[in-house]
Amino acid sequence: MRESERKRFEHMLNTNVPKTKRTTIILEKEERDFVDSLIKEGKELGIKPLISKMLDVYKSMMIHDWRFPGEYYCGISRIAFVNVELINILFNQIPKEKWGIMGQEMGNALKISMETTLNIQASKIENWELIFKRLNIQGFGDFFLKDTYILLKTPFVSYPEIWKGILEGLLDVKLDVKTTLPPLVFQIKKRNLESADLLGS
Repeated sequence: MRESERKRFEHMLNTNVPKTKRTTIILEKEERDFVDSLIKEGKELGIKPLISKMLDVYKSMMIHDWRFPGEYYCGISRIAFVNVELINILFNQIPKEKWGIMGQEMGNALKISMETTLNIQASKIENWELIFKRLNIQGFGDFFLKDTYILLKTPFVSYPEIWKGILEGLLDVKLDVKTTLPPLVFQIKKRNLESADLLGS
């Protein structure tokens, strides 16, 4: 066999190598019954999509760092699953005129956590997609950037003054509140020099 033909044959063999590996998982009857019930009720499409979703959640929530049950971490920050009703009780004990300052302190704390965990600079607009994804994963809501506007859908709390402070502290910007009910809209009025070049003056 000529050298050129041999290389072409090896290339054909390599391109036919499957990129996925077959794995067998043995489930207890109770576990299999539970999976079957999810599929039967239409909550999951099948075992493969369910496992893929579980792995995505595992990676996104950094479950490998958890000390289950009862002690959960995302990067450097400990987290807890807290009822939103409890959060609302705490907020309602704070005078409304202090909500903005409190929100900024919360945003600064989030910035330290995310910059350390994700190894990024929060004030740079090219990193905002990662930050918004992280906020969404942790249940804060769905965030979108459109021109000079930040849109917040399905926020876990609906107080625009608090969100204004959180986003200002986290992203190092100044915002104007455009809506008082969800979806919340904030216009970016002032930002640091690194963000200004990307957003436009």
